Order: sequence, then structure tokens, then C-alpha cells
Amino acid sequence: MKLAVVGGGSTYTPELVDGFARLRDVLAVEELVLVDPAAERLEPVGGLARRILAAQGHPGRVTWTDDLDAAVDGADAVLLQLRVGGQAARERDETWPLECGCVGQETTGAGGLAKALRTVPVVLDIAERVRRRNPGAWIVDFTNPVGIVTRALLTAGHRAVGLCNVAIGFQRKFAALLGVAPGEVELDHVGLNHLTWERAVRVGGRDVLPGLLAEHGDAIAADLRMPRRLLDRLGVVPSYYLRYFYEHDAVVEELRKKPSRAAEVAEMERTLLAMYADPALDHKPELLAKRGGAFYSEAAVALTSSLLTGTGPVQVVNTLNNGTLPFLPDDAVVEVPAAVDAAGARPLPVRPLEPLFAGLVAHVTAYEHLALEAALKGGRDRVFAALLAHPLVGQADRAEKLTDALLHHNREHLAWA
Repeated sequence: MKLAVVGGGSTYTPELVDGFARLRDVLAVEELVLVDPAAERLEPVGGLARRILAAQGHPGRVTWTDDLDAAVDGADAVLLQLRVGGQAARERDETWPLECGCVGQETTGAGGLAKALRTVPVVLDIAERVRRRNPGAWIVDFTNPVGIVTRALLTAGHRAVGLCNVAIGFQRKFAALLGVAPGEVELDHVGLNHLTWERAVRVGGRDVLPGLLAEHGDAIAADLRMPRRLLDRLGVVPSYYLRYFYEHDAVVEELRKKPSRAAEVAEMERTLLAMYADPALDHKPELLAKRGGAFYSEAAVALTSSLLTGTGPVQVVNTLNNGTLPFLPDDAVVEVPAAVDAAGARPLPVRPLEPLFAGLVAHVTAYEHLALEAALKGGRDRVFAALLAHPLVGQADRAEKLTDALLHHNREHLAWA
């Protein structure tokens, strides 16, 4: 089995490789190819990847290249984890929206739109090259904004499934609090990528969420950085990304007073790359846990295995709605539990989404439709329309200013601008 990782020079990659090494019984990787245009990152990351497999007695071969076509040739699956513009572009995404009183974040709001505009054309070009070289390959997208990028891939007819680590993170966290194995925890996880709620937590078929909130609500709320009283009133556990919606103005003030997350990550990446270059290092360092993407490897291994072998447990993925949430169009991409096999992902039935959550989901889905239109066709008016439709913007004068700022900071990445 051959896998290719596009964006293989990412500091995330050792987390992924560690999962391949530990879970070889789930996914027998014979060849792993890391592809990235940044040779200065590929060398230390690739070297560590080889040492991780060797240290754990994994027989798989690791290679790396900047030749995408060679990397995907013969690959059974291609994993996408790229960042167009790098941390420098992320730094801008997290700062210029604040000047207009809007949250600065890499997947949500104006910054998230900027990332989508830069990313979608690049991902679609990669996917077309995969299809030409290897039309049977599956594409697993971990590239943010996952919902919009996955919708672009599926709309273009690619064999793709989107993946996020929020659900598996909650599953592992709840399992630890409950003192049970992660596999015993089943989530009623519903919504869009980075806009989801855990409406039930089932163990042995019984919903234990009320008791979980009663006993551990303070710890859960602190981890989400949301008030405990909000969780009690909602009766669910929202994704931590909902903080940008539920406490938007407070978050804006907070972000204005501290260094950006991008700056923190950039410094962390410099440290990690220096560590990766140490020939004595043969495991993922503890610092990597602070980089984000916890449990990404387990989720990626499980999803890829199900797509390639046709077996596996129910998994939370991003895929076409197709009536799952009946108030959304079929071609919207939702994040819900799904049965996954060699034919792809099929969402399981979900109970009706409560109006408090459904309204926001519908609103953001409309924005995502307009964002994809802007990413595919370009044009200032389309960018403005997407921003005006976003619930974190929604005012004409603010959308005008944000449009100008977005175009100013992203011209080098937008051919039409």
C-alpha cells in the first residue's frame, strides 16, 4: 500500500507517521511519500519519519520529493495537509480582520475566507493531477477550511472525504473523564466543519452527557474557554470554534492584546524543525502536542483504512449532505458520523437539529456556498458577497473594508486580483 502526503514537510507529519507506525495492524503502509516544495522542511521531517518507523520496527519505506506527479503515481490514497502562503499568510489572516472589529482566525470569518480563496485553486489543481496519474486514488483532506475545500473537491467529482480532529478529540477527552476505552464512546456530533455540537455522548447505548456535564462541566467549559453556565443552558458541548460566534466581541478584544497564534506556531515550528534535524531523535517530541492536530493520526489511519479496505467503525467525516440535514442543499458538506467503506462515506441518519443550532448552520452554509463561488471564479463582488453573508461580518460597510483588506494582503496568491 502506497500513501502520499501533500504538505509532507509540515511539522504535523511526525504525528501522522507515528500513527502509521503504531496502528500498522489497521493500515499496512508499505510506502509513504512526502511531497512538498519546501526542501528545507522535507529533509528534517522525512529523516525523522524514517527513524520513527525504524524505531517501532515498521517495515515501511519513507521517501520525499518535490515532484507531485511522481509522488502520487500508484498511490492508493493522497492525504492533503498543505498551507498556501505558510505561517506568514496565516499571520495576516489573524491580524487584518481585527482592524475592522472582526475576529482574526485562520478558518472562520474573513481570515477563513482568505485562506479558502488561496487554497481551493491549489487543491483542485493537485486533485486533477492525482486523477490524471491515478484515477482510483482516494483523497483525504485535512487542509482547512475543510468544509469548503472538501465541497470544492466533491463538486469537481473527485474521490474525496474531509477529515477534522475535533470529534476524535472530544471522544478521547470524554472517554478519559468517564474512565472507559475511547471505542466505547459514541458521539452525536452534528453540524459543519468547525461549527459542531456534541448533543449526546453514548456509552453502551445510554446517553451519559447530562451526567458528564453535571460532574465535569467546569473542566469541559474551561477547556473550551466558555462559561459553564452557557454549556448548562445549551445542554450540549459545542466545538471550541463556537467561541468565535458565542463570544465574538470578547474574543476580538482578547486577540488585540496578545501575539497571534500564527506567531506562536511559527516560533514553535522553528524549534520543532531543529529538533527533527537531530539524528538521535526517533519519536515525536512532546512539543508537537502543542502544535495542534491532536489524534489526527488515529483519525487519518482509521479513515484511510476504511476507504481502502472497506471495513472499519463509524467515523465522523466531512461529506455531502444528501438529505442528512433536510434544511440544507444536498451538495452542502456536513460533518457527521458516517459509514465509510470502499465506496466512500455515507452519513448516518441524525435526529432533527434544534432551531438554535440549525439557524447558524444554515447561515454558515450559505456563506460557504458564496465563498466557494469566489474561490472558483474570483472577483471583488463575489468576495464582498461572501463576507456580507458571514454571520461574523454581516454589515455592508464592514464587508467593504474587509474585502479591500483581504485583496490587499492576498494579491500574490490570487491570480485574478
